[in-house]
Amino acid sequence: MAFAELPVERANRLINHGPTVLVTSKYQEKANIMTAAWCMPTSHNPPMVAVSIGVTRFSHELILKSSEFAINVLHSKLLREMWCCGTKSGRTNDKFSLCGLTPVVGKHIEAPLIGECLGAIECRLESHPTAGDHSIMVGQVLAVWAKPGVFDDRLRVEKVDAQTLHHLRDKDFCTPGKIVKI
Repeated sequence: MAFAELPVERANRLINHGPTVLVTSKYQEKANIMTAAWCMPTSHNPPMVAVSIGVTRFSHELILKSSEFAINVLHSKLLREMWCCGTKSGRTNDKFSLCGLTPVVGKHIEAPLIGECLGAIECRLESHPTAGDHSIMVGQVLAVWAKPGVFDDRLRVEKVDAQTLHHLRDKDFCTPGKIVKI
């Protein structure tokens, strides 16, 4: 089978169907939520994760000022709330109120976790290298949380109450299908 060449600007759409997440941040009295599709683990020891955030985003500013953030794993039932967080500005809106989400106090950071999500990862910012028009916010994992019944040795995405959202392009998302074992 031959390949068809795609525009280089679409490379992310070929590989980026990991879970869409909500990144929370807070500096002083201002908290924010942003939608992010570019998120990944980066290290086992110490445990680290990263999220790519546009340098002009309000969350970028809050994370650099506070040196912390949380990654909240969405349930597929939160599609409208996720869209609200990704299309409204946190500079002028309280996204928790506007998007109908509940802030939850974490253990190690001031940035709130999101009560409706499947789980959350509290992070301390370790580095933020620039990659074009984004920064890769690399965080050391301080605490990990999951709703009861959705995680044992892995996230149980095959369960209806644990299905994640995955961004494909624009307004197109998908949820996990069946689990395949080898």
